[in-house]
Amino acid sequence: MPDTDLLLALLFLVVAALYSSVGHAGASGYIAAMALLGFAPEQMRPTALALNLLVGGIGLFRFWRGGYVLPRNVLPFVLASAPAAYFAAKVQLDKHSYSLMLGLVLLVAAAGIFRSAASAETEDARSAGRRVPWPAGLLIGASIGVLSGLTGTGGAIFLTPLLLFAHWMPTRMASGTSVAFVWINSLTALAGLLDAGGTLPAALPLWLVVVAAGALIGTQLGLKWLPVKGLRYALGAVLVLAAGKLLFA
Repeated sequence: MPDTDLLLALLFLVVAALYSSVGHAGASGYIAAMALLGFAPEQMRPTALALNLLVGGIGLFRFWRGGYVLPRNVLPFVLASAPAAYFAAKVQLDKHSYSLMLGLVLLVAAAGIFRSAASAETEDARSAGRRVPWPAGLLIGASIGVLSGLTGTGGAIFLTPLLLFAHWMPTRMASGTSVAFVWINSLTALAGLLDAGGTLPAALPLWLVVVAAGALIGTQLGLKWLPVKGLRYALGAVLVLAAGKLLFA
């Protein structure tokens, strides 16, 4: 097996563990690692989404078992995001200006998350029991679905900070909602890519095993070991990594 495949496996393990701790599946991190090592561009998005499906599926199951995935929180977003992600995945864009804009947005979001970490417990108490407004949820879901399909990500890097800034739900509930959103968006976006002629690499089975291990570690951190303040700092770190990928990859 080529050394590049083994190095990617190690990077994917770290990405899966870090991202899954905050209810994400890691697509932006996988894409950054593949871009760094000169991976074939036509395989980057489908590979990232395939890994997302497994990591997101593990996260979805574990956060659901923990009581942090509620249909009333997820449905307003996914009903609009799923078809948007499918069709947007078929579109090919010159992504320089687009990636610059999204990277800067994520850096601003990361700064806000870091700043709010100290008051995370208070903000979570204030957000408990709130419901997502359906009109806003549908509009946001469609918008993030388009971004998800275009960038080859599950969309949680956009959804989670928005849920926290809007005070629509506490931190772990936002993670559970985001991982359900990720899984559905990844499924529809991958279907769109494969339908448009995307291909998957031969090393994918190895990488799937590796990211599964990372997801088990990360979800244990997010559900049991990290305090809410730690979760927000981890989320901020994830957003910075995702922004770095968009700005410099």
